This record gives sequence, structure tokens and C-alpha cells, in this order.
Amino acid sequence: MSERAKDRPVVALDGPAGAGKSTVARAVAKALGFLYVDTGALYRGVALAAKEKGVSWEDGEALGALTRALDLDFEATDEGPRLLIDGIDRAPDIRTPDVADGASKVSQHEPVRAALLDVQRQLGAAGAVVFEGRDIGTVVFPDAEVKLFLTATPEARARRRVGDLMERGKDADYGSILEAIRERDARDSSRAVAPLKPAADATTLDTTDLGFDEVVEAVVAAVREAMAR
Repeated sequence: MSERAKDRPVVALDGPAGAGKSTVARAVAKALGFLYVDTGALYRGVALAAKEKGVSWEDGEALGALTRALDLDFEATDEGPRLLIDGIDRAPDIRTPDVADGASKVSQHEPVRAALLDVQRQLGAAGAVVFEGRDIGTVVFPDAEVKLFLTATPEARARRRVGDLMERGKDADYGSILEAIRERDARDSSRAVAPLKPAADATTLDTTDLGFDEVVEAVVAAVREAMAR
């Protein structure tokens, strides 16, 4: 059982790509005055570093060694935390579809997940933190006080991803993104190591037909309820 103070819970927001976890987690953390940790950025960072260093996304042992050698950290900014790789801000570089696909591939390897597990647990040790990822409630923080699994239809998630990319001035093809999301769902859900699935004690929240503010309010309410118990 966790020894964290009840006013400093760990909030685990898990779910598939494009379910809105990042934007919701950031808003929830701001509303509560908690730290926000984007664990997906860590895997994207590993994928980016591997690509730049010529390490195959299929070579688990080499990826594990690379991950252990990387200095991965977050820098707090007004726009939210930005990933630093070996002290350099790489936040813009990890948000491409190619690196997102690479993150899904490298996350299948146990050496990579083991190397990042301690990093994540250290970030959340003191509580009062909102984590978003794919195995926070099942593997990283199975004792998290609040566990929510955010999901939405593949079509809704593809539309959101297109909107996000276009806002950043990047090209976005709905059909290609939808196909990539479906392939990633299948890969993440069927992998042998930490497959994507809701924790047994998580509450599933389908965001397909919910507005952003409605989702944030639902999560904040769940956290406040946990803090009051």
C-alpha cells in the first residue's frame, strides 16, 4: 500500500495513441498544482536517439544499452515539460509520426522498459504527479491512487492527430494516420511486455463524444474524490 500523503496522489492516465492523454494530463496537473510527466516522450526520445545513432528499433539489447547511456530529463516551461536528451531540448523532434511509430516499436523491448522504469518511478516517488502513458497503472505505479484509462474510436483519434499536426504547420493525411493508429493499437495491445490494457481497478473513460473540458473535469473530480477519502 502506498505511503504517500492522501493530498499527494499519483494519477495514472493510460490509453491508446490519440486518446487525448497528453493534453488532458497537462490540464489536470495545472488545475491541481501537480507535476505532469509525459512518459511517452521518454520512449519517443529513445526512438529518436536510436534513429540518429543507427541503432535498429528491432534490436532490444542494443536499445537497452542505448537507453541506459542516455541522460533523459524534463525541463519545466510555461508550455509544459520539454524533453531533454543529454541536456539538449529535443521536444520538437520527437513529435513526428515516424518517431511516434518508433516509440511503439522500441517500447516492445523489455531492456528498454526496464531502463525507463526507474526513471519514471523516481519522478513520481513524492506523489502529487500526473503520469500519462500506456502501462502506468499496470506496471509503473500499480499502487496509484487514481487510475483512468482514456480511450476513443480510432477515427476520432485520427481526426485529433490530424488537427494537432495541422496546428503545428505539418502535413497530415487522415487515411495514413488512421491506418497507423490501427496498426499501433494492434501492436501495443498484443506485445509480450506490458501490453496496452486497462488496470483491473482502473475506470475507463471513452472520450469520443466528450469535449476537452468535460474530460478534464471528470479526471479532476476523480482525483479530488481520492484525496477526500
